[in-house]
Amino acid sequence: MRYLSVDTIAWSALAAASLILAAQPLQWLFQSWVSPAYGSYGYVYVVLILGLGGASLLSGKPVAAVAKAPVLLLLFLAALVRLLGQILAINILSALALAVDVFALVGLLRLNHRPFALSPFWMAALFLFSLPTEMVLQRTMGFPLQMVSADLSCKILKPLFSEVICDGVRITLEQRDILVDLPCSGASGLLLSLAFVVAQNAVMRPRWHVGILSLFAVLVSATIGNSLRISLLAVGLAHDLDVMSEPMHSAIGLLTLGLTVLPFALFYRPYSFNPVRPKPQRPKTPAVPKWIRASACLACLAGSLGIISAKADPVDVSASVTPPILPSQVQGFVAEDVPLTSIEASYFQTYGGQARKVQFGPLGLNVVSTRAPLRHLHAPEICLRGLGYAVRFLGTRYEGVPSAYYQATGPEGDQWSVAVSYVAQSGQVTPSVGEAIWRWMNGSNGTWSSIQRITPWALDAKLRRDLDAAALAALDIQNIKGTDL
Repeated sequence: MRYLSVDTIAWSALAAASLILAAQPLQWLFQSWVSPAYGSYGYVYVVLILGLGGASLLSGKPVAAVAKAPVLLLLFLAALVRLLGQILAINILSALALAVDVFALVGLLRLNHRPFALSPFWMAALFLFSLPTEMVLQRTMGFPLQMVSADLSCKILKPLFSEVICDGVRITLEQRDILVDLPCSGASGLLLSLAFVVAQNAVMRPRWHVGILSLFAVLVSATIGNSLRISLLAVGLAHDLDVMSEPMHSAIGLLTLGLTVLPFALFYRPYSFNPVRPKPQRPKTPAVPKWIRASACLACLAGSLGIISAKADPVDVSASVTPPILPSQVQGFVAEDVPLTSIEASYFQTYGGQARKVQFGPLGLNVVSTRAPLRHLHAPEICLRGLGYAVRFLGTRYEGVPSAYYQATGPEGDQWSVAVSYVAQSGQVTPSVGEAIWRWMNGSNGTWSSIQRITPWALDAKLRRDLDAAALAALDIQNIKGTDL
């Protein structure tokens, strides 16, 4: 029986360590692609990466001898990222370690030195779009994107129309109220435009300063393109065109997206930086003894096992909260408590915050209160899609208490009307989870509550309005506009 060589043991330990670190992030990433709750099409970018990698491999052998990839250094970096994600209990942070793996694989396969060369850095950057980045961008930067888009749209519309009134994310055009809702923030178009330029950089391999400047340029282009899209929708609404329905709504979006990336497709031709060049001869450094290399690799294997076993200690656990006091009855309907599911109860026990579900006849009232809205608060469509519902966003209304409205259709064909408002402890009310999170990130550190009202779609419209108004009045929620940030 032949003994395994020291090099074989070392490489096997490294491979095992990498697989151990990547297993859970890969599982979560795949789940984000198949779960309706995420609404992610990240697998498209993985297919693109595999296609580019395959084309590079088939283009021929490396054109020159190259230095070995710093495997241990990259593994250490991936392990550090994975450790942070494990301790903080943030899945998307753990998944960032996979981008380091992509960087390492491009180097190990020498794709950056083949006739059809690829940039390891930009290939790793392209992989980031396979994560559910749109959902994260909507939640963290959705509100400022709304504000910028609304402001630029106003500047486009004012020279064209005599009656244009702008107030935050609200635009009044020819006495028609037009709202720049969270889906209109431009996050989707921004990410698609960025991915287009990052893919170009992966193939063209520009110098660092050129590549970074290209990202800033596409950010500006995407912002202008989204404002143009909102302006076209506003003009259509002002002329009584059904621009919010398909296929016209998507056609306008695709048109403006095409105009956003067209300059880069036609004119962006950076000089490719080719790192393959003769290197001066240097004195050879003494080789590291094999037993030291093997020991280091085995230590990496042990470390990877320790990392995945590390106890989570998330920093975004909500402190104790004082949730709104729910009424005992609404419009004569007595409150009936609805128990949380075991998953919901476990979640709030782990990450703090409080949730309560109460039924008042045909009205269901769900209240979530937290001091960590980035962890707990989200739009109703996230949970509803995860439960198998088809969700359609109907828009935002500011009359009375500002609220966002949705239509949810269940697997059995049952239909529901869903309204939601986000209320700060100070009394500020917003229909946008993006605005609630943005204000919390900018110093509104008190308790935020999500007030969600659910009624059957077939319920009498007047009764629905009365129930909704009575529930909000009982909770003492009024239309208090937040101060501008």
